[in-house]
Amino acid sequence: MIAAIAAQTLQMLLVVLLAPLLAGLVRKTKARLLRRRGPPLIQPYRDLLRLLRKEVVLAENASWLFRAAPYLIFAVIWVAAVLVPTFAIGLPFSVAADLIAIVALVGSARFLLALAGLDVGTSFGGIGSSREVMIASLAEPAMLMIIFALALIAGTTQLSVITQFMLSPEVGLRVSLALALIGLIIVAIAENARIPVDNPATHLELTMVHEAMVLEYSGRHLAMIEMAAALKLVLYISLIACIFVPWGIAASGASAAALAIGLAAYIGKLALGGVLLAVFEVTIAKMRVFRVPEFLGAALMLALLATLLRLVSRGF
Repeated sequence: MIAAIAAQTLQMLLVVLLAPLLAGLVRKTKARLLRRRGPPLIQPYRDLLRLLRKEVVLAENASWLFRAAPYLIFAVIWVAAVLVPTFAIGLPFSVAADLIAIVALVGSARFLLALAGLDVGTSFGGIGSSREVMIASLAEPAMLMIIFALALIAGTTQLSVITQFMLSPEVGLRVSLALALIGLIIVAIAENARIPVDNPATHLELTMVHEAMVLEYSGRHLAMIEMAAALKLVLYISLIACIFVPWGIAASGASAAALAIGLAAYIGKLALGGVLLAVFEVTIAKMRVFRVPEFLGAALMLALLATLLRLVSRGF
């Protein structure tokens, strides 16, 4: 029991410590692919420390929600990221590691961020919040349908059980799993405000979504929001890894050597996910906001196809 609690504590700290490093890896890889030197890998840590030292500047009409939202968003995303199995399954928090619960937590964080963007009453905040809600209204149904397809295949929405099922030889090659994987990748790109849905490096009012909602934040409040965004990226890469690439993850009650192997495998998966994300963003252009429904509609259709294929294969 003590070993399981220690492993769970390590996972809680691991996702927080690796989140800025993953963001730095994506930026560095994109810069190298564009033949630029780019910032160092540890630059996100420096940026967070710099923001934590700065004084917070608040608008005169900012309410208590505007002040509390960054901390609530960070806490909710951190809880969701901790629930996803990383290097081991069967940890103490695995009982609550349900896909529907994770979607609810991510949706709550998005709702808080949209309210914070509207709180001060700026035009940029309103534009960003309205676009964020529009994207959420399309991404959440697709995500729920992907969960439904996975639940039909694995027989549960509990992540540790799904991971254990994916490691079993009875899974094999399934078209429905491939369709669910592609749909989940599309949803993850949209949820993390990455290209082609949004560009995290832009400040053009006609294109930005996430950045428009956080323009009024500064100091430690902005640090919390940036950290939550990095944690959200770790969450989705971890989710894809534990469901579709579960190899190397340690079983419940595994030895210290198995946990070490699982930890190394998890870090490798995160690094690979960051590199693939950077390659994808460099090779594709940002789409117009009005084409985002088509992009997320493809994820919904893929999830529907995965569900129908699973039902047909089972004979209803």
